[in-house]
Amino acid sequence: MLGSARLVGAVLLGAGIFLGVVVPLWLFLGMEEGTLEGSGAIFGLGFFYLVIVIPLVGGGLYFLRRGQVEAKDVARVSEQRKLLGIVSTRGQVAISDLAIDLNSTRDKVQNDIYDLVNRGLFSGYVDWAKGTLYSVEASKLQGQQHCPNCGGQVELVGKGLIKCPYCGAEIFLQG
Repeated sequence: MLGSARLVGAVLLGAGIFLGVVVPLWLFLGMEEGTLEGSGAIFGLGFFYLVIVIPLVGGGLYFLRRGQVEAKDVARVSEQRKLLGIVSTRGQVAISDLAIDLNSTRDKVQNDIYDLVNRGLFSGYVDWAKGTLYSVEASKLQGQQHCPNCGGQVELVGKGLIKCPYCGAEIFLQG
């Protein structure tokens, strides 16, 4: 559930702060009434803070931070999903247009493309010189000896990656 870590963090932090303020007041009032001695109040205060307040506040801060990381991850996945949608519907798109549509930078778009390729979610090719991304079905590219961009002889440069030495296009293969 999105935002649940931040909610838990806020509740724990709020409870820790509330108890951290209320209990010392309660102990102080017990000393004023004479029902509690000073040494007992100090011991109770120290024990209470070590056992209840510090763990609540620490846990709250931990979950708040975890919620922030979770929100960033969800935003990145959303951007990648949008990138895939744009490329799938248009077939070919300028990387600069992707950067504008996604309110991103060229480098971030490039990193997202590589991440999607590594996950096996995108196949196609990129002409970095022209700044264009092409979506092509992997079945059309599997075993292909020529660049779909310039027709030059291509070479395998990595797992799922073929590069054209002539135009610089990178062809990403799925599966």
